Amino acid sequence: MWYNNILETIGNTPLVKLNSITKDITATVLGKIETTNPGNSIKDRMAIKMIEDAERSGKLLPGGTIIEGTSGNTGMGLAIAAVIKGYKCIFTTTDKQSKEKVDALRAFGAEVIVCPTNVEPEDPRSYYSVSSRLEKEVPKSWKPNQYDNLSNSQAHYEQTGPEIWAQTEGKITHLVAGVGTGGTISGAGKYLKEQNPGIQVWGIDTYGSVFKKYKETGIFDKDEIYPYITEGIGEDFLPKNVDFQVIDLFEKVTDKDAALMTREIARREGIFAGNSAGAAVAGLLQLRDKLKPEDIVVVIFHDHGSRYMGKMYNEDWLRERGFLKDERLTALSIIAKKDNSEIVTIDCEKMVQDAINTMRVLNISQIPVTQHGMVVGKLEERDILMALMENPSLKSAKVEEIMTTGFPFVDLNTSIDRISSLINKENSAVLVEDQYGKIEIITQYDIINAISG
Repeated sequence: MWYNNILETIGNTPLVKLNSITKDITATVLGKIETTNPGNSIKDRMAIKMIEDAERSGKLLPGGTIIEGTSGNTGMGLAIAAVIKGYKCIFTTTDKQSKEKVDALRAFGAEVIVCPTNVEPEDPRSYYSVSSRLEKEVPKSWKPNQYDNLSNSQAHYEQTGPEIWAQTEGKITHLVAGVGTGGTISGAGKYLKEQNPGIQVWGIDTYGSVFKKYKETGIFDKDEIYPYITEGIGEDFLPKNVDFQVIDLFEKVTDKDAALMTREIARREGIFAGNSAGAAVAGLLQLRDKLKPEDIVVVIFHDHGSRYMGKMYNEDWLRERGFLKDERLTALSIIAKKDNSEIVTIDCEKMVQDAINTMRVLNISQIPVTQHGMVVGKLEERDILMALMENPSLKSAKVEEIMTTGFPFVDLNTSIDRISSLINKENSAVLVEDQYGKIEIITQYDIINAISG
């Protein structure tokens, strides 16, 4: 048996029992692994549904252009369908989305415009506004508008919900999913509740999003809105696809807990899932006291971990945000093992000869260069040697004439591995600002001293 094209492989994703990560939950927990879709996410389902509905209604014409604001996964589903069906794609996204998502969209020939995250939806710079403007400007264009296009939730009513019902033989008691556009949880949840009104539908929200408070109070509170890191869930407005009648409760999960749980799923269950799956499992663990041993819980694993290699699966990224602390040496622990002597610098207006004298007396091979107290460059032995071999009179020149680009700055939480990779033939050291605002220098000697000490 074979498929006529890749679009026919969408859906029928596996349901897998979680064992290690849910050991503190008495109920049976099953993951709906949507990464097996061709675009590696659940969004493939609603992408093709929105396109086919638009084709039938005449909104999307042959050879037309699909324009959408997307965090990446919907765009991937739309882009794959566009390849098969002969459409062009222009996507707008936010600068908080992972580089991997943007690169993946471009791999399918889509044009991607990156817009700022920290602006109001109605701001002309927002990815919502830019996509709406392009729809008016580009001929034969169509904007799916995944947030308010009810074909989104209908896809999950027709596909995801029935699959889960069949796979659990009607025994499901709880559906848990991150809520972004709302299509997955509202569509699948509606179908499941029609089969059994007792099924509980739990939505996972994030801090910085309006969903939880709106569900509980009916108040749209703008004070709830602020930038957050978690991808794929939460919003600063109310999409039409979020059916608050279907969703029984919302649980908020912090950026840190979502990020760390994303990694734990891979390490403890062998499932390479994305950030929203981490948030969903973390939220479920927070709600575990509401579950009974006989319950059957289905958690949606929305997308694939490969989209987050530069973020949740990158230890330096996690450390920079204070999410990850382990026993390995960091910049903070390295400078803690140094003596308390002040860092030696030289002003860019000083003579090269002054730099030579300072380096000789202190027996150092490099020195940061400052201007008005700010580090603006560096001077190393080889810089001086090369300059003087070319022109011996330069020892009377100002340091700024032969200095080179400054040493890289690192965060206090930067790992020893990352620091070591930055110290190379171009840079013999790195700089770090300590917790008191004092600039410290880390050399290869300091790293060796920290390891051996």
